[in-house]
Amino acid sequence: MPTFDPLPLRAEFPALAREQAGRPVIFLDGPGGTQVPQRVIDAVAAYYREANANTHGVFATSRRTDEILAEAHAAVADLLGAGSPAEVKFGQNMTSLTFQLSRSIGRTLAPGEELIVTRLDHEANRGPWIAAAADAGAVVREIPVRLDDCTLDLAALDALLGPRTRLVAVGYASNAVGTVNPVAEIVRRAHAAGALVFVDAVHYAPHGPIDVVALGADFLACSAYKFFGPHVGVLWGRAELLAELPAYKVRPAEDRWETGTANHEGIAGTLAAVEYLASVGDRFGAPGPGTDATLRARLMAAMTAIGSYERTLSARLLAGLAGIPGLTTYGIADPARVAGRTPTVAVRLAGWTPLALAAELARRGIYCWDGDFYATTLVEDLGAAADGGVVRLGLVHYTTVDEVDRLLAELAELAG
Repeated sequence: MPTFDPLPLRAEFPALAREQAGRPVIFLDGPGGTQVPQRVIDAVAAYYREANANTHGVFATSRRTDEILAEAHAAVADLLGAGSPAEVKFGQNMTSLTFQLSRSIGRTLAPGEELIVTRLDHEANRGPWIAAAADAGAVVREIPVRLDDCTLDLAALDALLGPRTRLVAVGYASNAVGTVNPVAEIVRRAHAAGALVFVDAVHYAPHGPIDVVALGADFLACSAYKFFGPHVGVLWGRAELLAELPAYKVRPAEDRWETGTANHEGIAGTLAAVEYLASVGDRFGAPGPGTDATLRARLMAAMTAIGSYERTLSARLLAGLAGIPGLTTYGIADPARVAGRTPTVAVRLAGWTPLALAAELARRGIYCWDGDFYATTLVEDLGAAADGGVVRLGLVHYTTVDEVDRLLAELAELAG
């Protein structure tokens, strides 16, 4: 496998050229939305120039819109390992799509039936299911978190599953502390109890390969703006379930889940983001699949290479953080366990509120988030909610080793 080098890839991202006080800015804000390559910007602009029309018309721009939407559905199906482009649905964002799906599933619930959520998840994978259960008179049960390393208690899941369980909602990875959950195992246990599984893959999608068939999941959602594209949400579901569930739609609409006029320009940009990822596979895949390989093969090569590189970054960051006095790392902090996390690290530094620390890092040209990032329940359980939450350091594949070292040096100086 060619050695992963982020520098030629960084050249494709205009935002990464930004400087502040004569120094390059370090973007560690990826968990809230990654930067985008030029080809995504070009695709959005080109849509407006060359194809700006609604769908299914008899004229050229409408037909070009139809082509772009079809290509984008197929590309995202390849990204997720879906059996058919028809199983991919675009929407406003993951939160809106999850509310839409939960409302539909909620119509099928009977009083006393049960849904399971986790205390690790983003509220977008808790609130919709809690609301659906409340509307139906169903019961919500919660998988607790082992707070020492922010991993799910699977023994507790076994105790929660039962004949009345209808659905388990779980995140592929925590957007706050980076924990990667054993989703395939959770799916296996849930299906053995007769329950469906919904997976929130928003945070995981830019960090590793996804195969919905291998996972065995029933539904999975993600967001293009977390994998180097525009603000577009994606829902995948098993075809038979999407066809059977009650859908909220206007009468003439041909698609049961894509309601109204879609964000065509954003979907065009999403297609370009998938094509960018495939190009990463061409550069750094093993043995380098090339453009004659299937798009799925190129994407799997890309995400495998990205995951491997990011684990080296995570290990370096975690090892460095461990040597900074007064700094607390939440979640998996052992560099030897980086396979169980994404390169998203939550910290606090003694003597600094999270807001003050993030502001000082921003003053020094290091952009990162503070707060709870809608992982409100987890941050409450960690005892960090009352005074500002945590600081989230989000590395992605365009992050360099030098940037990690500069971050560590700045944190060490602030600790002093």
